[in-house]
Amino acid sequence: MAGDWLDEIGFKVERRAISAGVTYVPASPHHRLGVHIGKPVNASCRCDGQHHNRVQSDGDIDIIPAGLDGEWEDDDDCSILRLWLSPRLLHGAAEDLGLDPARITLAPVFQHRDSRIEHIARALEAQFDATSRPDRLVAESLGKALAYQLIGSRFQPKGVPAEQRLSLSQRRRLVEFIGGHLAQDLSLAELARVAGISVSHLTALFRRSFGMPVHQYVIRRRVDRAKELIVSRELPLSEVALMTGFAHQSHMARMMRRHLGVTPTALSRTGS
Repeated sequence: MAGDWLDEIGFKVERRAISAGVTYVPASPHHRLGVHIGKPVNASCRCDGQHHNRVQSDGDIDIIPAGLDGEWEDDDDCSILRLWLSPRLLHGAAEDLGLDPARITLAPVFQHRDSRIEHIARALEAQFDATSRPDRLVAESLGKALAYQLIGSRFQPKGVPAEQRLSLSQRRRLVEFIGGHLAQDLSLAELARVAGISVSHLTALFRRSFGMPVHQYVIRRRVDRAKELIVSRELPLSEVALMTGFAHQSHMARMMRRHLGVTPTALSRTGS
């Protein structure tokens, strides 16, 4: 489990099997989210003076602020996606959105429904389920998206005008910078500096201007460049993977199957 992301980016995720009975969860310096996965269970929880009974269903979310402990009781075995978010991540996201970080406080919420939070949580799990260290830009983008969603559902951030796009100059600088640094561990902050805007504006305007999120665009550029190098047959596949920013050859193969429907080995054989 890539637990160091909690220090580097501000979040961690893992799937946990919960046995029937009472589970005590001690207080943490980080905010916690629990997303129920699978079959419904009868459950109750006690936290911050609240006692909540419910039928816990797939996708139900409990949000527990930093510093609070709690006790959960389930009448059957179940699974949850447990996410930890550092207060630092939420404060940084608030600044990105033009909000006063001092105003961003979370309260305990039980059996919350938010399809976007659920989608992000499952995407994060998929990233950390991989055998290799997740791509920093992908992990950072998903972590920021989760923080923005938590804040945006409770506060009123300053939005980006619907008609606004990246300028031609900004698009050119980003295309050139990404293309010249595919082998590096790119970050949202770095790309925002290249464009001369905030991270929150970058994530919104990049999607509008390029038709996809930042991390998906970078992955596609890496896949396209890897294809060019593989077809040329000048380098071994392991070296192609490193030169195009993939963790290793298997990571490159997985991304190429996903985006091109073909493996690096097959491309190398056919040369097209």
